[in-house]
Amino acid sequence: MMQIHKYPDRESWTKLVQRPGAADSEKLRLVKEILEQVKSKGDKALFELTKKLDKVSLTSLKADQRTIANAGNKISPELKKAIARAYTNIFRFHNAQLKGKPEKIETMPGVLCWRKPVAIENIGIYIPGGSAPLFSTVLMLGIPARIAGCSNIIVCSPPPVHPAILYSAALCGIKNIFGIGGAQAIGAMAYGTDTVPGVDKIFGPGNSFVTAAKQLVNQTGTAIDMPAGPSELLVIADGSSNASYVAADLLSQAEHGPDSQVMLLSDNHTLVNDVLREIDSQLEKLPKKKTAREALGKSRALVFKNLSDCMDFSNFYAPEHLIICCRNAPALAGKVVNAGSVFIGNYSPESAGDYASGTNHTLPTSGFARTYSGVSVDSFVKHITFQKISRTGLLNLADTIVTMAEAEQLTAHGNAVRIRIKND
Repeated sequence: MMQIHKYPDRESWTKLVQRPGAADSEKLRLVKEILEQVKSKGDKALFELTKKLDKVSLTSLKADQRTIANAGNKISPELKKAIARAYTNIFRFHNAQLKGKPEKIETMPGVLCWRKPVAIENIGIYIPGGSAPLFSTVLMLGIPARIAGCSNIIVCSPPPVHPAILYSAALCGIKNIFGIGGAQAIGAMAYGTDTVPGVDKIFGPGNSFVTAAKQLVNQTGTAIDMPAGPSELLVIADGSSNASYVAADLLSQAEHGPDSQVMLLSDNHTLVNDVLREIDSQLEKLPKKKTAREALGKSRALVFKNLSDCMDFSNFYAPEHLIICCRNAPALAGKVVNAGSVFIGNYSPESAGDYASGTNHTLPTSGFARTYSGVSVDSFVKHITFQKISRTGLLNLADTIVTMAEAEQLTAHGNAVRIRIKND
């Protein structure tokens, strides 16, 4: 069950924010071997590794268009309706992120500068499969990639690819879907094979092997969305909070995996005890109670003297998801400086953001919310700067450029200006 810490002093905070689930050296060694096999043997390695690791013998790596078209017939009408509603809300939120035409700035007479957003051409999306296929992540990544205007988008997911994943990908206009899982899928997208096209940037969650593979291919030139670790949630609650709501939120994140972490912060010890009792009660009814129980064993409930201290600790922890359900929740939310996504009030459960409110659920974990944002349309875009300088503009800039170049002992830089002024 959750560990309780009462009035922890700030010297202990560094220890209290430690996360479980870091990749060990043995996992990194195994992932390196898998990546090397994919890099050297291509498709052959993918077939062999899928048979060995996923226990699936494939005849084709790519999902055919008939299978994709029929995927909607293999999921319930209720699920199709839910996916459609989620698609609409996610599209609306992300479409609003599109900026207008690049604004041109004349920094001085004759010197015109601007920045142009250009979509990253080749995008790879990894979607975990198995007993709980994350088809919602297809929407979270496929929609902003489509809005950004990415030319080539592929999806990799462990075989057999779940119909809900196929259906969601088709809804996002993605036609190239491959039944490949694990570190080998990351290698295939990073290096390219005869069947799987190489990509410029890889998105998507996964287990510690997938995470290690993304980090390793990032070191050799393939961009990734962000450093990722196990899912996490922090809740700030007070005496006005509904203990059953808070318990349900904590369990919703704990069931993700045994290395997930949830944190409860409060200025009210009675509320903490009520929440822990509710967790015990609700836990027994969950199909994934074993998984949730393991996660709770690595989680913490902290009692502080006031909500200001709770917020200070939250910013120090930098949670992936932050729920604030207090009397003054909106005011407290204004003090957030480190969090992936924030949920305000008693009727804003984290699961709303996971599925259908519209915001993206691909978020920084392991404290990376201090420096990283969650996925947005901007994640699929690079910005190129332009400048157009007239003769008058160069004359206005010449002394500045030449003086600075000479101070850095880069004579040729200065000459590139002098020769234009002299010969024009």
